[in-house]
Amino acid sequence: MEQYIAPFMGYLADHKRLSTATTECYKRDIEQFVDYLRERGVAEPGQLTRAGVKLYFAMLGNAGKAPATIARSAVSLRAFFQYLQQKRLLDQDPGSWIESPRIDKSPPQTLTVAEVDLLLDMPDLSQASGLRDKAMLELLYATGIRVSELIALNVQDVDTSMKFVRCSGGKERIIPMGTVTAEWLERYMAESRPVLLGVSGGEALFPNARGDRLTRQGFWKIIKKYGREAGIATDITPHTLRHSFAVHLLEGGADVKSVQEMLGHADMVTVQKYLSHRKPNLKSVYDAFHPRGSRQASK
Repeated sequence: MEQYIAPFMGYLADHKRLSTATTECYKRDIEQFVDYLRERGVAEPGQLTRAGVKLYFAMLGNAGKAPATIARSAVSLRAFFQYLQQKRLLDQDPGSWIESPRIDKSPPQTLTVAEVDLLLDMPDLSQASGLRDKAMLELLYATGIRVSELIALNVQDVDTSMKFVRCSGGKERIIPMGTVTAEWLERYMAESRPVLLGVSGGEALFPNARGDRLTRQGFWKIIKKYGREAGIATDITPHTLRHSFAVHLLEGGADVKSVQEMLGHADMVTVQKYLSHRKPNLKSVYDAFHPRGSRQASK
């Protein structure tokens, strides 16, 4: 079964235009499934059965895997089975009956504006890595891009004079940024990035201390560190600033369609999950509806 994984990954990259991070998730899920099959003597697609696939998912549940992990694995294997059918390696889809476990989705974790300000003030600007971290956090919060998109950025993807960033992970989109963020990026690229790169060169906008492109794991450690130092109670993840970006825009009066486009979501339904986080502007509500609000008194 292993020989079909690489062609499937190529199919995803060429036809589905999935992000690198998503493709890697598919690969891990399928490799785990293939390892399970190998231990049971299943080497070819024609040997797959619905009962065998059902036992695999029962094993995942008994192993204590989270519902979200099992649901993602179901999506990965459905896509893999459909690919094998297209290649006429399977007569029937053994995963067509799979039902993903129900996931109780909690609202996205977000920070208040004050907490974001505190987090963004944590990096030590006297250090090259601290100035890089400051620029990264500012850019992440200013644009709402994904961490995978952040670390994939090259220098030419950022235009500080026109104040925009170009993300090309999947569908390309152009996202505006503010003057403050542009200024931090300019300072970082002038003072800190050359120090981090050393003689290695390279196009990566955000290199690590060795001059290589920063990884997701590297960024995870960075934002966790600053969250602890800031004393923020919220469990901060690399997606926290992205969620906060969306909620703060909506709180400020941005329309859902605009937020959807900046986040790069395919539909508005995904963005609407942020609406439950949006707190009303009490001053605006008071002014609009209270008899002693800011409306002009009737003569």
